[in-house]
Amino acid sequence: MRHLRGNLATIGLTVLVLAVLGVAAGYVWSALAPAAQYVLVDGTPHLADPETQSLIEADGWFAVVTGAFGLVCGIAGYVLSRGRPVEVLVGLAAGGLLAGCVAMLIGGTAKGGVQAAGPGGYTTTTSLDLTAHGVLFAWPLVATAVFWVIEFAVTYNERSR
Repeated sequence: MRHLRGNLATIGLTVLVLAVLGVAAGYVWSALAPAAQYVLVDGTPHLADPETQSLIEADGWFAVVTGAFGLVCGIAGYVLSRGRPVEVLVGLAAGGLLAGCVAMLIGGTAKGGVQAAGPGGYTTTTSLDLTAHGVLFAWPLVATAVFWVIEFAVTYNERSR
């Protein structure tokens, strides 16, 4: 029972640390990603420029930011996992997914507000949003991949001796 409690504590701590890092990632994403401009016509938002690439750029910046956080977490997780690598790996996968969701929520609420009145209504920038929800997997995918690549490199060197 004590062994199970230790395993769950390791997983829980890893998930908690990554969720807190998700807050920081959300603010970084909010600072880097461009917000789309909308025009409010009769209270309904419409894209000010229908050919804008800012929605795609926001998804790309989210993938870059969360991928970079995943890279750091994967390296740190491997270095700190000496006694419990499987538990840390499970924590990286679950915590990375939770951290991505937290980053999306925090980053999505960090921007927005009416900026100026235009001829067709009020021009506004809305909060950031993801249009490609697959980028939520960038953090856990990179973190676990880095963990396994380091593990492979270390054990390969040990096996070849």
